[in-house]
Amino acid sequence: MAGALAVTAADVTRITERLFLTLGDRRRNLTAFWVLLVLAGVIATAGVVADSTATVIGAMIVAPLMTPILGTALALVLADRRQLATNIALVVGAAIAVVLIGFVIGLTVQIDVVAATNSQVAGRVSPRLIDLLAAVATGMVGAFALVRPDVSDTLPGVAIAISLVPPLAVVGLTLESGAAGEAAGALLLFGTNVAAIIATGTVVMLAARIRHVAPEAGIRVGRLRGRSLVAVAASLVLVTVPLAAGSVHVLQEQRLVSQAKPVATSWAEAKGWQVSDVFLRGSSLHVVVIGTPPEPDGGELREAFDAEGLSDVEVELTLLVGGSETLDGA
Repeated sequence: MAGALAVTAADVTRITERLFLTLGDRRRNLTAFWVLLVLAGVIATAGVVADSTATVIGAMIVAPLMTPILGTALALVLADRRQLATNIALVVGAAIAVVLIGFVIGLTVQIDVVAATNSQVAGRVSPRLIDLLAAVATGMVGAFALVRPDVSDTLPGVAIAISLVPPLAVVGLTLESGAAGEAAGALLLFGTNVAAIIATGTVVMLAARIRHVAPEAGIRVGRLRGRSLVAVAASLVLVTVPLAAGSVHVLQEQRLVSQAKPVATSWAEAKGWQVSDVFLRGSSLHVVVIGTPPEPDGGELREAFDAEGLSDVEVELTLLVGGSETLDGA
């Protein structure tokens, strides 16, 4: 592994110039970063509002947030306090900017953009442990591609796999819609991805011995303190707790739906109707059935759920009356 990650002085120079935006032409680098960030924020927000996966993916590719996040990892490895502060400030400032963009665009939308009505929102407000696992693996690929220029073609795929700007757009949109809980979930997803990228980036760069090669490239290396690495590990632990709770909650919801669906299906079929969907929204179990008159008695469905041990579950039944009619012309 160490041999596969071995870097030269030229590699270290390339990596630092790419990740530290204040090196070289500072004004040009920062201008490009903020222009791309704002555009990515607008694209991501528009994609979420339109519930368009393709548009959201476009925002992921354009977004430049991976640069200061990996720059934070490099600054940790080099123990460069100034660059560490600069990159953290860029990440925080960029996150606030995208949230504000989402909030402002949300003001122009006539309906609330929330999980109940938008799949892009729904997919980003309930992060689980599997999201952390995906973020760790993706961050590892991103750091490896950075260290190894011969595999840098994978970076667009990394940009798509790691979700950075879209969750922030969701935070702004859901805050404007009054869904603070969903905004917190999207922010947790963003924090999870950032923590994973920094942690994996730090590990890969340490394994690549960038600290040992940096002096050959004329780059000053500070003293790497153990507490810095502890802080990185602690950030992963910090996001793991709510992610684990989210995973347990999702599992409980899946079990409840799995238990309720056969009951609803049996009741509907006995009435000559068909179950269209069974899902949880908040604390309520929603059952959607479709059929032709006469309408079935919902009280019997309630009794069936109670008999199955689901008496403490609030149920909302939606009846979709179908059928056809021939309309003769004049």
